[in-house]
Amino acid sequence: MSENSPFPSDESPAIGVIGGSGLYEMDGLTEFEEHTIETPFGTPSDAITSGLMEGRRVCFLARHGRGHRILPSELNHRANIWALRSLGVRWIVAVTAVGSLREEYEPRDIVLFDQFFDRTSQRKDSTFFGRGIVAHVGFGDPISESLRQLLLQTAEKQGKRVHDRGTYVSMDGPAFSTRAESETNRKLGFDLIGMTNLPEAKLAREAEISLATLAMITDYDCWKEEEDAVNAHSVIEHVQANATAAKEVLREVIPRIPTEASWPEHHSLDSALVTAPDLWPEKTTRDLRPILERFIKS
Repeated sequence: MSENSPFPSDESPAIGVIGGSGLYEMDGLTEFEEHTIETPFGTPSDAITSGLMEGRRVCFLARHGRGHRILPSELNHRANIWALRSLGVRWIVAVTAVGSLREEYEPRDIVLFDQFFDRTSQRKDSTFFGRGIVAHVGFGDPISESLRQLLLQTAEKQGKRVHDRGTYVSMDGPAFSTRAESETNRKLGFDLIGMTNLPEAKLAREAEISLATLAMITDYDCWKEEEDAVNAHSVIEHVQANATAAKEVLREVIPRIPTEASWPEHHSLDSALVTAPDLWPEKTTRDLRPILERFIKS
């Protein structure tokens, strides 16, 4: 790799922030560093910036790259999560723009959802495993409930319009939904639609990282006929307002996250690994070392 981990994961667990549309940098970091990391899965979306906030080590990654240069379908989620884990990240707050599938979920609202429904076609890129090592992580509850509750409490305390729970349906993009698709998703009871967060959640679980999402509503998808159909330019003001709100929540929630990685997600591989370690191929083991470190005998 082009850079060694500056703070070992077992000694100094860090907090990761993945910034979505409109959130391309993390304000308020001191002892600022930038990390360019090459991974076994390729190059992350951008260099990762790290620093201290309220005494906590924070690593920030712009999901689409600074300047928003990467399509949802082009994102290298494995490289992104691997790079964050290699830097000692054990919690991730993912900030993501979403479309609303419910009347009461309005643009600029925050939703702390707790479930996903997968309508994507690139599932092979949503796992670190294979190539001689088989693992099946539990994903019935895909969002870290403890981290989700911290975000919910913080947003409510700040007086944000925030909704508790919901289901995020994940699509490939980059085109937005057709009206038929949008109406079908509503009839199925889904609450939000997005293009990026589900692979992050799957990979974070495999990497033993606790992840929860600040879902920031930018539009009503295209089901609401009295509204203009969603397009990139129509949501810019909402995106900018959402970025400001996300930064306010992050600034207050970061010091509330525990300093010890002891939540259930931090041990998700305990019952997931199927292949015996003595059968692990050398290269796959080496590639997954940041994730499998505690299972590898010296």
